[in-house]
Amino acid sequence: MQRLKHLRWLLSHVISRRVNGVKCFGSSLFGVKQHQFFLSSRAMASGGVTSKSNEKRNRLSKELSPYLLQHASNPVDWYPWGQEAFDKAKLENKLIFLSVGYSTCHWCHVMERESFENEEIGRILNENFVSIKVDREERPDVDRVYMTFIQATVGGGGWPMSVWLTPELKPLFGGTYFPPDDRYYGRPGFKTVLTSLAEQWKTKGPVLKEQSSVILRTLQEGTSASEAPGQSLPDVKDCTEKLYYQLERSFDQEDGGFSKEPKFPQPVNFNFLFRLYAKYKDSFSDMANSSLEMATFTLNKMAKGGIFDHISKGFHRYSTDAVWHVPHFEKMLYDQGQLLFSYAEAYQITKQDEFAEVVRDIAEYTMRDLLNPCGGFYSAEDADSLPTAESPEKKEGAFCVWTYQQIQDILQEKVKDNLSLAQIFCYHFNIKEKGNVNPMQDPHDELLNQNVLIVKDSVEETAQKFSLNPVEVKDVLEKCRTLLYKERQNRPRPHLDDKIVAAWNGLMISGLSKAGQALGESLFVDQAVKTASFLQSHMYDKTSSTLYRTSYVEKDSISTGSSPIEGFVDDYAYVIRGLLDLYEVCQDEQWVQWAEELQERQNALFWDSEGGAYFSNSGRDASIVLRLKDDQDGAEPCPNSVSVSNLVRLGALLNNQDYTEKAVTILKVFYERLTKIPIAIPEMVCGLILLQDTPKQIVLVGDPNSDDLTALKNCVAKHYLPNKITITCDGTSDKFMKAKLEFLNSLTKKDGKATAYVCENYTCDLPVTSVADLERVLKVNP
Repeated sequence: MQRLKHLRWLLSHVISRRVNGVKCFGSSLFGVKQHQFFLSSRAMASGGVTSKSNEKRNRLSKELSPYLLQHASNPVDWYPWGQEAFDKAKLENKLIFLSVGYSTCHWCHVMERESFENEEIGRILNENFVSIKVDREERPDVDRVYMTFIQATVGGGGWPMSVWLTPELKPLFGGTYFPPDDRYYGRPGFKTVLTSLAEQWKTKGPVLKEQSSVILRTLQEGTSASEAPGQSLPDVKDCTEKLYYQLERSFDQEDGGFSKEPKFPQPVNFNFLFRLYAKYKDSFSDMANSSLEMATFTLNKMAKGGIFDHISKGFHRYSTDAVWHVPHFEKMLYDQGQLLFSYAEAYQITKQDEFAEVVRDIAEYTMRDLLNPCGGFYSAEDADSLPTAESPEKKEGAFCVWTYQQIQDILQEKVKDNLSLAQIFCYHFNIKEKGNVNPMQDPHDELLNQNVLIVKDSVEETAQKFSLNPVEVKDVLEKCRTLLYKERQNRPRPHLDDKIVAAWNGLMISGLSKAGQALGESLFVDQAVKTASFLQSHMYDKTSSTLYRTSYVEKDSISTGSSPIEGFVDDYAYVIRGLLDLYEVCQDEQWVQWAEELQERQNALFWDSEGGAYFSNSGRDASIVLRLKDDQDGAEPCPNSVSVSNLVRLGALLNNQDYTEKAVTILKVFYERLTKIPIAIPEMVCGLILLQDTPKQIVLVGDPNSDDLTALKNCVAKHYLPNKITITCDGTSDKFMKAKLEFLNSLTKKDGKATAYVCENYTCDLPVTSVADLERVLKVNP
């Protein structure tokens, strides 16, 4: 990030200045450089004497967050983020040790086992610090502030995040994972850091406070973003072409993806490439076709790789190698929702059955393993689990991997003479007798002799190898997967984080809606409706129009807790997007009405009336010392990026020029980013394309549930039209829309048939009544 690089440069000057001979962040504080840990290996180091009691020993036992509850029996005297901890730090003049993570984080588990269960480390923390534990998924506002500090001072970040704060919550020192002792490549051990900081605070406390104030001011200045006076709108052609060439340069032509290892899915890149294809396929066909090829090639590679769970379905977090083979095994809801959307769009464009299969697989996994009976989706499944019920400790990937002998034992059945299920399965999924994991991806032998399933040959090639026809091979592979799935259910399951996050459920509503639309599958749409209804019933206060961030399963019911956490800007932006996608496919205007309510609340809480764009938090919590504006698409899209498209769509749906103007303002605020490094915000470039190309309103008028209206609806749904807005006027759910868009009242059926009007800027083409004529007007192939 260019801004963080500049901020890092500023802070390097701030933190290198000596005040009374003390250097806060340089090598002189501890005799070592600031610590950064890269989560690329699977080290399972051992700690010292540990304590793990069933007795709930600290305040976290009263919390609802699964992550905080995991630490409730640590010997560390943990506090949740809140006034009690802040008051104690001020009263006793102690540094705050802030530890941020999440319940399915592998390295969070490692640091807990090594350090937070260690009696000696617990004693050091309790005597010298006020220790606060935060679930980053529950409090992303806290996480963002101090992760910005870590990225600016260290040059990278990750979880667990470890930060030391003054009693005024100003950051002083930090890193990510710390080993318990000084034994990794010259890095300081956690005990060394703790004792050194405690001593420095006692002897140089006022100096450190002064430095922390300077650092906070520098962070505030370095992270501000506002619309420049007279700023023009970024040129859509320049931005799209620049982003295309940036992605093309980073594209791995052999294995797909847009980086070296580790490789992440990056759905925002697919969103952009598909929209670029749609925009330029009739004018700049080479660029358009290349865009489509990069996206679909990568999606195919991912679906065949070990990052995809070929037995239980769904995608793991990321691949530790360049070939999508050995994953980090946790499964996150936000990945499933976004990839569901991406594969559904890939199917809409290409009509390749392979993409439709992946869509069904992701939906099957999430609706089977992550769905609460009330309709909300849980957050994640852990990477770690016990290999067997008798195993003393968990290992990463234990639930998912297989030995060669296990496959032989389970798949003994013969397909024909001298040919077993196991032979076909092992060939197709590259299963080896000594395991198929590259030792470079397993430096500590956790996956020794284990196999991570990866498709190396097509079904046709496997069929040719064994003199079978492709249909037979498909049936054999499906039977093998079923048998292995049944066997896997006998293994200890990974931990399920059953926290329900509004933002991520919004992404699932989008994914399910797009999947239902693309595949014509009502089951997916029905579930999207149930999830939206769940959010409205359990995580929304109608009186104040307030969305809540999280809800929890408590005694077989859903609770937001005694002090509900109000939603952040990503909760509003993602849920609004989900509701607009849901309306596109089900045409129930109640979802547009709710989207409007949420947008109004988002504007009131987060909009910067002076500088433009949305802050990530409302500014009403005094404990949040920085009010940031997200400016980068990461594992989740930037809320400002998503909001551009939301505002443009709502502006067109509701005839609300203020929404459109807010979208323009956001684009102007991030002009530098869009014109220089658009690869940082591909989702915002999608919003720029939508704004510049003008949403196409497709109005369908007819009798409810009539065959001719259904045919027109199906025609619109099956085609990839990223700038379309569909509005159905059938007399059952159109009163709200007709009040907002008066021109709808003048549109009627022609010749007694269901009729389609294609409009832009509220001006419509001649009406059509047949699917063929509608496809001609939309300029799509049948």
